[in-house]
Amino acid sequence: MLSIVVPVLDEQDSLRELHSQIASVCAGNEIAWELILVDDGSTDGSWPVISELSAGHDQVSGIRLRRNFGKAAALTAGMRAARGELVMMMDADLQDDPDEIPGMLARLDEGFDVINGWKKNRLDPWHKVFPSRVFNWLVGRLTGLFLHDHNCGIKLFRREVTEEIRIYGELHRFIPVLAHARGFRVTEQTVHHRERQHGRSKYGVRRFLRGFLDL
Repeated sequence: MLSIVVPVLDEQDSLRELHSQIASVCAGNEIAWELILVDDGSTDGSWPVISELSAGHDQVSGIRLRRNFGKAAALTAGMRAARGELVMMMDADLQDDPDEIPGMLARLDEGFDVINGWKKNRLDPWHKVFPSRVFNWLVGRLTGLFLHDHNCGIKLFRREVTEEIRIYGELHRFIPVLAHARGFRVTEQTVHHRERQHGRSKYGVRRFLRGFLDL
């Protein structure tokens, strides 16, 4: 089974559509799945929507954190609750395309343990793209794992990876690096990057700085 873990911070307008798209893709490709929505201290109506989805669909469950602890903490909570032998992380803002799920699963059959998304045609503004390129280059130079998009929100890995690595702070960016250091096989897959439809980005300069410090 595939466990899809989605951290949620003020994304009430995206959640129903995200669930609908995931359900359609998994049903069309005969993928056994569950969706774990982790509310990381939302102040909008995200939790009522999560409660509604979990009450109406057996594949959906929700976790509510007491306050905003950050993406790494939300992912950790979701991974601990995951029941599948495969775990995928995905953002809640609909910029990650669920249609990528079958292709990423197929890469695991090639012997890989971690599939990292690569937003090759990225739709973000330059003030996000340029620091990200510098960051990716630096991560490759310092760790020996050269990926185009370490910070891509969509990643797929075997359950063994979640059991061996620990993430906190901004270390969710470094899941491929941490897995590579433990001897897991890591690769990347180009993914479709969509424009944000609702809400606003949660990532700013301070998060890039914290990412550099964690590196």
